[in-house]
Amino acid sequence: MTSVITTSASPRNARRYIQVMEPLGIEMRLVTPEDAGDKATAELMDGVGGILLPGGPDVDPTLYGESPDPTAGLDVNRPLDDLDLRLLDYALGHDMPVLAICRGMQLLNVALGGRLIQDLPGHRAEYQAEDADGSWVSKKHSIFLSPGSKAAAIIGVAGFFQVNSRHHQGLREAQRSHRLMTTAYSVDDGLIEGLESPEHSWVVGLQCHPERQDEVPRAFANLFAAFGDRAKLYPGEA
Repeated sequence: MTSVITTSASPRNARRYIQVMEPLGIEMRLVTPEDAGDKATAELMDGVGGILLPGGPDVDPTLYGESPDPTAGLDVNRPLDDLDLRLLDYALGHDMPVLAICRGMQLLNVALGGRLIQDLPGHRAEYQAEDADGSWVSKKHSIFLSPGSKAAAIIGVAGFFQVNSRHHQGLREAQRSHRLMTTAYSVDDGLIEGLESPEHSWVVGLQCHPERQDEVPRAFANLFAAFGDRAKLYPGEA
């Protein structure tokens, strides 16, 4: 079975990604900073066909040359940032398929020289305390996915979509890495909602959370299927 590596501060945070990928015949290799320890990057990446960079805590602003804004309510995990960046660097250097979601897309931008907006009021999920399980309820917003983009080809259609809002950091064109192409925008405020790399075979980033499949259009599930297919074809994995 083909393996894809993913990271998280805790196994619980990776649950939805595992539930989406494993039915596609993909074994998810979950690595936390504690698991990684002093292991070499090549050892951690041995035998995997791709990397899924998931949502998670805020990216440390010092990684893109800024001081943390004390009013931004940041929740950073520098050991996780460092782990993600070294795995991503390896993946990009070996032209592995990369699927970067929410924080993952932001980290991809930072890794390639971009920056972030440290706080975006009004984009976080809302806590619904009356739910028995104490669930978070996602806000929704409209995005435009560009025709001709890799993401549109994978999903099967371009145009306008309603997706979830579960982030408080992001980027606009002023913060985008010049090595990445914008593939989707927020209709409401112009935030970048999708990125891809013209330098690599399969590097796709989305700001929304397509793993929460009841909160995005059904066709967004094609992203995971296409990512899994590319991982299976990665040299040594077929």
